[in-house]
Amino acid sequence: MAFLEVSGIYKQRDDGHVLRNISFSLGQFQKIAIAGETGSGKSTLLKAIAGLNQPDAGEIFFEGVRVLGAGEKLVAGHPAIAYLSQHFELPKSLRIEQVLHYASKLSDDDAQRLYDVCQITHLLGRKTDQLSGGERQRVALAKLLITSPKLLLMDEPFSNLDMAHKTTLKAVVDDIGHRLGISCMLVSHDPDDTLPWADSIIVIRDGEIVQQGSPHEVYHAPINEYVAALFGKYFILTPSLAKAFGHASDEGRFVRPEEFQVSREGRLGQPGVVSAVHYFGSHYELDVAVAGQLLTVRGKDPFAKGENVFILFTSQDAVI
Repeated sequence: MAFLEVSGIYKQRDDGHVLRNISFSLGQFQKIAIAGETGSGKSTLLKAIAGLNQPDAGEIFFEGVRVLGAGEKLVAGHPAIAYLSQHFELPKSLRIEQVLHYASKLSDDDAQRLYDVCQITHLLGRKTDQLSGGERQRVALAKLLITSPKLLLMDEPFSNLDMAHKTTLKAVVDDIGHRLGISCMLVSHDPDDTLPWADSIIVIRDGEIVQQGSPHEVYHAPINEYVAALFGKYFILTPSLAKAFGHASDEGRFVRPEEFQVSREGRLGQPGVVSAVHYFGSHYELDVAVAGQLLTVRGKDPFAKGENVFILFTSQDAVI
């Protein structure tokens, strides 16, 4: 029996389908990310799983019991499933310790452990209107987790946060799974949020699942250009490029910038000219004209605009 089973979910608005035949399962302590462009149905799916809206067809089972939709019960939601919305609210003008105490089902020791995991112990004496966006997000998480849910659903939890608060919140989300034993799903459009974190990624387009697989699979083996574009820069190995790199039988492959090597020495590489240089701290990205096509290649060494270079295609990952 799956921890969570989503089977044949449909949801329709007056202007068309939001979700179409969505089916997948989640094992306990497995981490699933849902990716897709804005308006693809990600948030609607998360709310359906949480019991906060009513699917038109299909069923959702949590620990073997069907999750009732919002139209089937007086108070929408499931007591063991917590949902963190993009637009969460905290009570105004209350101290954080008051907000959390009112909702708590935990002993004092367990509550303190939760505050430590959420990194909010130092905030307990502050009022809700004295917090930054990242601090508010962590308090909102703690407010949900203090009710002892078994599954946490997060809708774009890292959006609108600066890098420092985003890094802190990512550490908190990791600890929620590891230290508190709570299963997690999240929605995000940013591959930096999903690729390092998830065990499995579900990609949705126009309300339908177009691909599901490991982060490695959806990054290196995208099923189409939509999926490829969601997870970063890519190129299609055209017939001319495939021939130039000695991979004529592999034309049509999706390839990523890091799957090329750039050097100042010829060897077996193809000649090219650097047209732009972009520095990202940990690496450089170079736009290089090769065999009549502009490629973006990634490397550690700086090059100058206009410099002659040689490009070698070395990937074993790219697939048709």
